[in-house]
Amino acid sequence: MNLKTVLGWVALAFVVWWIVTAPTSAAHIVHNVGNFLSTAAHGFSSFVSSI
Repeated sequence: MNLKTVLGWVALAFVVWWIVTAPTSAAHIVHNVGNFLSTAAHGFSSFVSSI
């Protein structure tokens, strides 16, 4: 087992722990990331269509 694998499992365990202990906060982060990706995709689409 190498360091990258161990750090990946630690990161996954942290995310699961965070979701279990603060589900509202986790949901807000996921919602904000979704809004950011949607806005970025819309902006990219507008840029490409204006070319």
